[in-house]
Amino acid sequence: MSKPRHKLLTVAALTIGTTGTLAQAQDQGTQSELDALRARVEALEAGSEPASTGGGDFSIGGTSVDIYGYLKADFYYDTDFRQGDTAFPNAIGEPANATDGSFGATARQSRLGFRTSTDTGIGNVSGRLELDLFGSGGTAELRLRHASVQLGDNWLIGQDWTNFMPLSQYPTTVEFNGPVGIAFARVPQIRYTHSWDALTFSASIEENNTTSDDPTFTSALSYDTDLFSARVAGLAGTVRTGGQDIDQSGFTLSGAVRPWAGGLFQATYVDGEALGPLLIGAGNAAVGGQANDVSGYTLEFRQDIGERWNVGIAYGREDYDLATSTGTLAFDELETIHLNAFYKVTDDLTFSAEYFIGERNDVATGRTFDSDRIQLAVQLNF
Repeated sequence: MSKPRHKLLTVAALTIGTTGTLAQAQDQGTQSELDALRARVEALEAGSEPASTGGGDFSIGGTSVDIYGYLKADFYYDTDFRQGDTAFPNAIGEPANATDGSFGATARQSRLGFRTSTDTGIGNVSGRLELDLFGSGGTAELRLRHASVQLGDNWLIGQDWTNFMPLSQYPTTVEFNGPVGIAFARVPQIRYTHSWDALTFSASIEENNTTSDDPTFTSALSYDTDLFSARVAGLAGTVRTGGQDIDQSGFTLSGAVRPWAGGLFQATYVDGEALGPLLIGAGNAAVGGQANDVSGYTLEFRQDIGERWNVGIAYGREDYDLATSTGTLAFDELETIHLNAFYKVTDDLTFSAEYFIGERNDVATGRTFDSDRIQLAVQLNF
């Protein structure tokens, strides 16, 4: 492990120890505003927000419409390698990205969404359309995030998060991507969901997020309470590469626990073959016609400090059996650490800061490259 990671892990240990002590001094009956906000955001992202009763921002005929989103400005400084608008470890180590220090800013993460609800003869039909400005090539172009129709409580049809992704246990970061070692994709799909109190089952037929002639099949089972949550998900499909179909399969395990007021520990683990395109690190699905096995994991600790502050640290890692070539280097290991703090100025306005360390190895030379990023952001929700 390199010196930068030793330094940050030491800071992490001090942070956990300090915030844990503060938590024990808090009133155990206090409900964290940030916890409530996080739960609402998770519900919206997962497409499980309760159906509107007609009290939306406005109505068109028999359809109520809600508008939501946020404006976000990010300012960042890379120490050794430029990574772009996101903290992207695949850029670390590339000679073309080397720098003695590089400042950047963006507002491209800002997003706009619409939710609709209509009572029909077959029950409630709801819709969701969400856009952001994260166009390709660093441009501020409108990009589709979500476009789906939900029939009652069970059926979702359209583009949404892949059912393979552990959305409820996804670590919180200031920068756009989050840690490596976790699945991340939005794909067109047909998904069926059914719940029994705290237990939820879901299954989907999805478009693969990389080249494939076949559908991808997923299923997941989750258990959620106020103190504990756990989820297991599986995936099976094929990836087309080099003129041939490669089997793609894997599973994800994730869980979270809230051991005291305002505290949160959570973890995810993913393992399988040809899963690289689904992960943040985006390693090759196959190399030389052979499926590239990969495993990854994330760990996160978060703590509320009073009603307005929230601090956390997240660690992620990906390990590939076969090296992925990007630019001039080929890697089989990626690591990231995010240390961040959020301050709620008002219910809708948040200031945040983050310190990031990313590492990427070069298989050919055995060298390991690292780079730090300091990021500040202002976000206004609506």
